[in-house]
Amino acid sequence: MAYPSNMYSSLCLVDALEKMGISHHFSCEINSILDKTYRSWLQNDQEMMVDMETCAMAFRILRAHGYAVSSDVCSHIVEESRNHDSVQGHLNDTKTLLELYKASHLRILEDEWNLGNIGSWSGKLLKQQSCSKRMSRLVMLQEVEYAIKMPFYSATVQIVEHKRNVEHFVTKSIQMRKSAYMAYHATEDILALATKEFNSIRSLYQKEVECLERWVVEVRLDQLKYVRLMPVDFWIFIASDIFPSELSEARVEWVKNAILTIAVDDFFDVGGSTEELENLVGVGFSSEDVEISFYAIYNTNNRIGAKAMEVQNRSVIGDIAELWVDFMRGQRTEAEWQRKGYIPTMEEYMPVSVMSLAYGPIPVPSLYLIGPELSDDMFRSSEFQDMFKHTSVCARLLNDLHTYNKERRQGSYVNGVLLHAHRHSGSTSSASIEAAKEEIRKIIAISQRELLRLVLRDADGIPRQFREIWWNMRKGTHLFYLLGDGFCAMQLVAEANGAVYGPLEIEGTQSCKEMS
Repeated sequence: MAYPSNMYSSLCLVDALEKMGISHHFSCEINSILDKTYRSWLQNDQEMMVDMETCAMAFRILRAHGYAVSSDVCSHIVEESRNHDSVQGHLNDTKTLLELYKASHLRILEDEWNLGNIGSWSGKLLKQQSCSKRMSRLVMLQEVEYAIKMPFYSATVQIVEHKRNVEHFVTKSIQMRKSAYMAYHATEDILALATKEFNSIRSLYQKEVECLERWVVEVRLDQLKYVRLMPVDFWIFIASDIFPSELSEARVEWVKNAILTIAVDDFFDVGGSTEELENLVGVGFSSEDVEISFYAIYNTNNRIGAKAMEVQNRSVIGDIAELWVDFMRGQRTEAEWQRKGYIPTMEEYMPVSVMSLAYGPIPVPSLYLIGPELSDDMFRSSEFQDMFKHTSVCARLLNDLHTYNKERRQGSYVNGVLLHAHRHSGSTSSASIEAAKEEIRKIIAISQRELLRLVLRDADGIPRQFREIWWNMRKGTHLFYLLGDGFCAMQLVAEANGAVYGPLEIEGTQSCKEMS
């Protein structure tokens, strides 16, 4: 493949390869482009800095790939935005606004207010253009709507996004400028490879769904009437944004443990008696439901442990068991609080609620399967535990924002929103609830920034692959609750199933267009 010769077009190529789902085929070439871009960034290269779109794209891609880039370079964009005349052309340019909006979401420090300002005004203008359906240059209305609805901290239903990008690739193409050149056949090669990759991924999805459906019957989860058994393809679509297709085994096991933790959660919420709950956490089978639940967890995770031993060259089943015990103890404590009508403090609530959320037993067993060593020292390191904590805090409080009404109707205060309102005003009035929700959102934003900082920083210790899984978990959680409480997301399933089982309608071929 012949690569474009200027920086802007090279970055567009990297962006296109990532959107088309084939960037892993060009790791060396992409690294070379990014290293060159980073050197230019450190040298304050004018080609990059003067142009808003190039500067925003370089910042976004470099920071997302772990390069140490400061947002201070973007300050001139904020200054220029205050002068309407100096940015008038950019205000009408959808592609520039889209790049600025995307870049603004990679905020990792509290004092990066410039990114907040850029995100605020670019997002506002994008929404205006979206409502008026006036897109400039080769930007699809769908792409703008998707960026607004699914920001960087949200998963994007990978299979749906890949299908859209493949189908519309030739119409939007790789954007070139007059000084750049890329061979005519290059876009055809990219499209052919992306189409082949997409079809392969679709076939893999179908096999994973069949595997999981067999597993549900094998472990008898279908016999637990109280369990919210979402279609397994729903979980596969969520997991696909956490683990790439080359880590299919890890994401299948992720889905299994996600389904199992939902079963346990339902058991503690509505399905089990006090005696059964004690049995599940302790020892003994007082009912068939307890026996089914126990052996589903035990047998599934024993198999994961056996596979993990081959990868890690050590036994990890003790660590996996510890995660499950902590999760169930958290569930039991919350159930006791609700049963007794106890109102915990936020200091009591958060450690317990983080355990009961299951962000230990869902992702960690799968991490042992993905390849790099995850030693016991790494697992118990402050860096790993901090990523676990911030991911869990974001997820727990996002859950609480969506479920506080349900908890209030049930007369329970075991919810971060309700506890915050009760602590600061002594009531759960509408005004105190709204104030509490605002504070909870601030806590989520702080934890999210810190998590992203830990994920993107260039440091030894936890391999980047593990760190990215934690960020992907954060994104998946946002997607899970995007349509309410997550279990109202059948629209997502229908859209994703359309991508997996529907036809791939690729538009007619078209060469790259020069841009003035």
